[in-house]
Amino acid sequence: MDKQELRRRSNRVFELAARQLRHLVIQYPDTFPSFTSNGKWTHQREGWTNWCEGFLGGQLWQVYLYTGEAWFRQQAEHYSRLVEPRQYDTTVHDLGFIFLPTWKTWYDLTGDKQLNRVLIQAGQTLAQRFQEKGGYICSFEGDFSLYIDIMSNIGLVFYAAQQTDDAELWRIARQHCLTNRRYLVRGDGSTAHEGIFDPQSGCFLRQQTRQGWRADSSWARGQTWAINGFCEAFDYTQDEAFLDTAERLAEFYIQRTPENGLPPNDWDEPAPQLACESSAAAIAASAMWKLAQLTPDDQRSEFYRQYVLRIIDTLTTPHFLATDRPGWEGILLHGIYHLPQNTGVDESMIWGDYFLLECLNSILQDETPLPRPVEAH
Repeated sequence: MDKQELRRRSNRVFELAARQLRHLVIQYPDTFPSFTSNGKWTHQREGWTNWCEGFLGGQLWQVYLYTGEAWFRQQAEHYSRLVEPRQYDTTVHDLGFIFLPTWKTWYDLTGDKQLNRVLIQAGQTLAQRFQEKGGYICSFEGDFSLYIDIMSNIGLVFYAAQQTDDAELWRIARQHCLTNRRYLVRGDGSTAHEGIFDPQSGCFLRQQTRQGWRADSSWARGQTWAINGFCEAFDYTQDEAFLDTAERLAEFYIQRTPENGLPPNDWDEPAPQLACESSAAAIAASAMWKLAQLTPDDQRSEFYRQYVLRIIDTLTTPHFLATDRPGWEGILLHGIYHLPQNTGVDESMIWGDYFLLECLNSILQDETPLPRPVEAH
């Protein structure tokens, strides 16, 4: 896909995103959808239970960055403000998903120190879930549980440590990555969804899954959370072990995935219900674009870039975009939330939509820098 075609498809995606987000914000004000049901967003008002709250504000920021339209900036700020109280939420492991797409994007755009204080507090709050004996930030399941998903949240702790020069925060973030690398990343480059530990001794007990096929299988979205997280870990630490891990994880994804770049929900499931899981592909594209920037090997970097463009080439076709689906409220079709529970199957996922937009903006920024929207002071 050449630059002209990339720009043409990006225009089409962002036009669709602008239309869908306007509808969502006007039709369902101040709610935070996670996935669609028959194409209509499901809405959850109890914010503390929702790990997806940052992805709506994140999409609004991404559309603003692409278009420069003031309305999207206003809505992005509003939906970012709505999640502000969660900087103190100690009950969940997903504060990175909530604050990095929203407050981090906002701060990077403005440099406003008050915004940065919220980000730092959120990172400090997430670090409070650290289990000293096991060496990991535990999931919301309890102190015995480590989710691979948390790797895509750990950047918030690294960021807070960097901004405050806090050695203890830095130790927590780094140890969490090392524990994931040891217990959830397998020798073949695949990942387990969850690790179970004895909270009294900190001893690792077993791997298991909640959204994949089996405990020893490979759940695709978890794999992509891990690629993204180890890229972040390397970016902050420059520890080559983390870069090596990210590349091994990416290699597994590439080797096991069809030529179009879209994986099934779990690579090991013998007869998958759906051929692909589009939200995992969108995360993979975003993560591997980061990996292309981080690896010092020029040939490998170009390989990752071309692979990402292959994923984008697939995701931006009419088969995967809701352009020709009247009444459908999401952007990206054919995603899966929780297959074992038959929840959000063959639907749009709020995070899949976000990572598609974020990845397109990243690619375009690297290829041809986008004009920076004018700031309101």
